[in-house]
Amino acid sequence: MANRRTDERGDAVPGAPRRNAGSVPEPALTVRAASGQTKGVVLLLHGGRSRSYNRVRAGNLSPARMVPVARHLQRAGGRHGLAVWSLRNSVRGWNGEDMSPLQDARWALGRIRQEHPGVPVYLVGHSMGGLTAVCAADDPQVDGVVALAPWLSGETPAARVAGRKVLIVHGTEDRLTSPAESLKFARRAAPETESLQYVSLKGAGHFMFRRLAVWNALTTGFVLRAFSEKTGFPVPDDPVLGRLIPSSASSIPVVL
Repeated sequence: MANRRTDERGDAVPGAPRRNAGSVPEPALTVRAASGQTKGVVLLLHGGRSRSYNRVRAGNLSPARMVPVARHLQRAGGRHGLAVWSLRNSVRGWNGEDMSPLQDARWALGRIRQEHPGVPVYLVGHSMGGLTAVCAADDPQVDGVVALAPWLSGETPAARVAGRKVLIVHGTEDRLTSPAESLKFARRAAPETESLQYVSLKGAGHFMFRRLAVWNALTTGFVLRAFSEKTGFPVPDDPVLGRLIPSSASSIPVVL
């Protein structure tokens, strides 16, 4: 059964009905639960291809690449009430007007809304998942977006992130998605957001292998800070994030 919700050990958890019937590929969710009451949810969105209707499998590199991010977020935020949900898309491609990953993200956000109505949601996406996060940010529960090496362009709708907190991180050596387009989007979207920060990581490429600790520190620190600001829960500010991006920073870009 492809469409199942699982806990952090990979065991099936009841309560995730099938979205489609028949042989159509389906998305899947892995849930790393918060300690105690869930006060916020992080939804992780992985990368993919421009066009492909091949099924995404658990062993594919794109969803596997998000596992360390999920673990880092859980270790830092789980005790403060943050649950971490990882979405595995139904198919590998964006697929033009079908926008397949966006459909899957909307489905996952619907599941979050059913289980945790009213809690703030933070979208964290890599590559194509960064585009998905930006496009899904208009969901009413979304408070913030982290886009890591995102696949953005002049056609990416900036209005979707209006009123949201946004962090975009892009490596200077990325050859698969464009740092220049990410920066253009950041400048275009900034006036409409609650806050927008763009970080240019010197020497980092697309797959986040280089400077991994910085990618993780920025992502987790940003989410925890936004969660604390939204809810008032006393989450300590990440000292690493504080050194890299002071809470008052508004310049675009910040170069690290």
